[in-house]
Amino acid sequence: MHDIFNAFLFSFPALISILNPLNNAFIFRTMVSGGTQADRALLARRVAIYSLMVMLLSLWAGTHILAFFGVTLGALRLAGGAVIAFFGWQMQHAPDTGEADAAGGAPVGGDVLDLAIVPLTIPLTAGPGTISVAIALSSDHPPGPHNEMLFDFGMTLAATAAAIVVYVAYVSADWIVHRMGPRMVRVVTRLIAFLLLCLGVQIMINGVIDVIGPLLAAHTGS
Repeated sequence: MHDIFNAFLFSFPALISILNPLNNAFIFRTMVSGGTQADRALLARRVAIYSLMVMLLSLWAGTHILAFFGVTLGALRLAGGAVIAFFGWQMQHAPDTGEADAAGGAPVGGDVLDLAIVPLTIPLTAGPGTISVAIALSSDHPPGPHNEMLFDFGMTLAATAAAIVVYVAYVSADWIVHRMGPRMVRVVTRLIAFLLLCLGVQIMINGVIDVIGPLLAAHTGS
């Protein structure tokens, strides 16, 4: 039990900090403002579940999955950053629908529930950063099959707790928005869209560094 608790304390702070659910909750609400409140609640539950699946796969078999498909973390960051930047660009140039957005109007470009996996789960909530952190955590397990099993169980509990926090934060986003008022929502929506665009570009830059960095180091060393 002590080993499980230690694994939980080791993993949960790292996962919750990289997931950043409180900050992402407003981005979540902004991106799904076209859906109904019931849609958003369902979407929050789906994102939490999908994020848990991403974390567990990364914790248990992340390195093997990436190696099987020949995908590097650098490529994952480039692709994830491009998706985030694309949605940020779309939000930045979307028509201002005013108070209808705050109340929940018709989604633009299809069913709002289609956003559950991409981009709300990957790459926004459990993106390249979460995957890389989870893979790094799984590589720090203690030696021995019994200790490794206890460590994996503790990490699983940590990922489950982190997913619950994501759900609570996302499903409470309406409460925050309704107290801000439509005018402030419109202002913050534009700001969030710009920050989302910048975030996507930054993730892409990190991916480029991951790809080019070892090449430059090898060239310098030679």
